[in-house]
Amino acid sequence: MRRLLTSLLIAAAVLTSVPAFAMQVVPSGNRHAEQPDVPDASVRRTKGTKSSFDRKYEKVRDLLATDHELMGKIKKVSAAYGIDPIHVVGAIVGEHTYNVDAYDRLQSYYVKAASYAGQSFRFAYDGEDVDDFVKRPEFAECSGKGDSYTLWSCREDVWERDFRGKTVGGKSYPNNRFSAVFFQPFYAGQTFGLGQINPLTALMLSDLVSKVSGYEKLNERDAGAVYKAIMEPDISLAFVAASIRRSIDDYKQIADMDISKNPGLTATLYNVGNSRQRAAALAAKNRASGKTVWPEENYYGWLVNDKLDELERLL
Repeated sequence: MRRLLTSLLIAAAVLTSVPAFAMQVVPSGNRHAEQPDVPDASVRRTKGTKSSFDRKYEKVRDLLATDHELMGKIKKVSAAYGIDPIHVVGAIVGEHTYNVDAYDRLQSYYVKAASYAGQSFRFAYDGEDVDDFVKRPEFAECSGKGDSYTLWSCREDVWERDFRGKTVGGKSYPNNRFSAVFFQPFYAGQTFGLGQINPLTALMLSDLVSKVSGYEKLNERDAGAVYKAIMEPDISLAFVAASIRRSIDDYKQIADMDISKNPGLTATLYNVGNSRQRAAALAAKNRASGKTVWPEENYYGWLVNDKLDELERLL
């Protein structure tokens, strides 16, 4: 018994002497005292509609405050994906403050979605369908990826490494994002629906949304189904929640950080995308510095944290 107690004490001493790499919870609130600069494109777009960011914010806030059906859907879909509904509220507020103007009623989003029904779309660049493009040998490393998120993330990485801004096989490719070149809906910068989802994002999240919400899986050969998913409010909300869930998981798994208590950070990642790559870059920075470097909000997420008390009252 004495030897057993001694062994336990030694083991405890060894364990306590080893540095703990426990999950770190990112503090709430903004890291920046003042809002980071809003991109010029967003400023021009807002001025072009003779509006202001304050008016657009108030409009989407009022929509959320008065549309009880919409808020009910937000709460339900958030529960399904295991996230606080404030994250979905923050993403919608950010999109409709800085990217588009909100409709006055949820029904208007359904009407807009219906206007795209039955139309024929395709994902392509310069006459080449993306389905044919990803069959090129450069994408061989992506074969056999287990789910839509890792598959399309791999393809996006290959695009960045081997094609973006380069000439391959005598054909030059734009120095632009994969989503902008092959998946741009109709003109640069346009996204769709209540959640303003990009088609490539929808393809990435398709497996998760199918598993949790039961919607049919998407594929790049049926662009019409992708547009339906990002335009139809009910389906779109599932993709918003899935995107946030994915960002939270990426930061936990890659950077050992829990961002679920900071809606401004999840809103930032919803805005900029590429949570996997950003989490990896942060993890590398922390390893190199030997100290904790917290992720920071951008202008979009800063607003969400700044207005957090007001937005939480909507729930």
